[in-house]
Amino acid sequence: MSYLRALVRACALAAFAFLGWVDVLVELIAFALLCVGLVFFLGPAVEWARGRSTVARTLAARWCDVEIAPPYRPEPPEPVRERDGWYRDGNQLYKRAFWIRWQHRLTWALEDPAAGREFTWQLVNPLVTLLLPIAALVGGSAVLRGYGRWTRWWIGPRPPVEARKNWLHRHLEALGHQGGILTLSLVQLIFSVPQLVLMVTFLPLAVPFVLWTRSVTDTLRREAGNWTGVPIARPYLPPPGLPLPRPDGLYQVGKQLHEEPFWPVQHARMRWVLRDRATWRDLAGGLLVTLVSFVLILPAFVLVSRGLIGLGALWIWRPFVSSPVGWFPLPEVSTHLGALAQTPAMLAMVVAGLLPTTWLARQQARFARVWFGPTEATRLAQRVERLKQTRSDVTVTQAAELRRIERDLHDGIQSRLVAMGMKLGAVEALVDTDPAAAKRLAAELRASSSEALTELRVLIRGIHPPVLSERGLLDALRALALDSPLKAQVTGSLPRRVEEPAEACAYFAVSELLGNAAKHGAGRASVEVAFADDQLTVVVTDDGPGGALPARGSGLRGIERRLGGFDGRLTLTSPIGGPTRAMVEIPCQIDPGPSSPKTSTSSETA
Repeated sequence: MSYLRALVRACALAAFAFLGWVDVLVELIAFALLCVGLVFFLGPAVEWARGRSTVARTLAARWCDVEIAPPYRPEPPEPVRERDGWYRDGNQLYKRAFWIRWQHRLTWALEDPAAGREFTWQLVNPLVTLLLPIAALVGGSAVLRGYGRWTRWWIGPRPPVEARKNWLHRHLEALGHQGGILTLSLVQLIFSVPQLVLMVTFLPLAVPFVLWTRSVTDTLRREAGNWTGVPIARPYLPPPGLPLPRPDGLYQVGKQLHEEPFWPVQHARMRWVLRDRATWRDLAGGLLVTLVSFVLILPAFVLVSRGLIGLGALWIWRPFVSSPVGWFPLPEVSTHLGALAQTPAMLAMVVAGLLPTTWLARQQARFARVWFGPTEATRLAQRVERLKQTRSDVTVTQAAELRRIERDLHDGIQSRLVAMGMKLGAVEALVDTDPAAAKRLAAELRASSSEALTELRVLIRGIHPPVLSERGLLDALRALALDSPLKAQVTGSLPRRVEEPAEACAYFAVSELLGNAAKHGAGRASVEVAFADDQLTVVVTDDGPGGALPARGSGLRGIERRLGGFDGRLTLTSPIGGPTRAMVEIPCQIDPGPSSPKTSTSSETA
């Protein structure tokens, strides 16, 4: 490749790179609209930016001789219409698939790790390509190949588990997280002002506005936890239930009676909003978190921007101007030697600004948790409400289980026993007059008794698997893995047998999770079992397509109901494209009985 052609291509790549800032601006505007509740723009903005990245990969292949494959996860599947003609997403039904398709594509676009890398590349690429034409004059095609490899590192595919981030990457990312927390807290503060005005002047209209503002605060909680590793739980009390009518059919609110439930519902919602301390803490937190975030990010932002602008002035701006370039408190320079002498000072500013960013970002999140997280009183109230709900769920589940057992006994085994009794009567009548027919009936009785015994064993296995009682949880899970169509591996160790109800709960949860994985196209699965701090933990991971949500399947909801009786928890991580990771946590104790020798630490693959 001639130097002239390399120069022309380098100039074209530099011009094309500056269009990336248009994508960045569009994505930032779409994100700001998302924060205020206008959710329809962010997904298309991200996918539109992907189109420019696709062109960049094509140019890298044609002009830089570097092939770059698309790095994105597989697209989400199309929604499937149910038999009744509706589309289902969780507990919500839709007549058309548009809304479900949009939600799935938004999740697919935002949760893909390639999205963050592309956004960073769009920011940095124009600055890098400023020097590309000058470098192409010197290095020709070798410079273009180097640029192509650099582009592939940013917007090309990477292994599923990325290598540990370097120091610069971690601290630049932390600085961005600081800015993100500041931006979200500022948006929350902007919404808090009209919310407070409505709460003072017109309370009925304030209730939906409070719920709208809470969605913005929820975004701050979620992203601050994802960015810094400091979880911020949702502190709000559960919403009130529907009011119950009096015996005369009227609804009572204080001393007032209403024929329709509308005003009682509104009254209950207003009391719920006003009496929830988290509502008022959100108002105060919007102001305080914004101020503290601004104070914490200001030194790092000033130092980093000062250093980067100084480097740009020394090495990008200075060669094109005739006057000396200077930046307080350093002296002005006009030569390469002077610029080289000031470069370490500029780099030191950048390093000094980035050095505390990871710690400062965590402090921002911790301060936000003080105001936007639950207090001890709120945690206690939430726990009481959860126990009420789980108690109700356990009662309903147990009643349904008893009805199932009764139905299976009545429709299956009882019918066989009645038929066997009738055949025994026939045998008694035929044994003297027709011995051959009596023998045939006796053989049928033997087969019927064997079938009844098999049905009884299946029924007992559904209540409490015998292998669980005989061999313990680990061996029972290994037997379950052997019966599964997946290539499943069970690992882990238990100090001794845990309580039998907890073992049964874990066993049936794993059975349901492996069944779901096989049903949705997974090929491999792993089951990890551990016990620590009076808690049994089982983690099931599969390589399926992902996208699982408890609200979309009765199986996952059944696991949650079963865990509710133990005050346990199901934590599901299932991004679209996979993998799916389900963690079952069951508070329990070691069985006080004699320990079982079947608690080895070995693993087995099915």
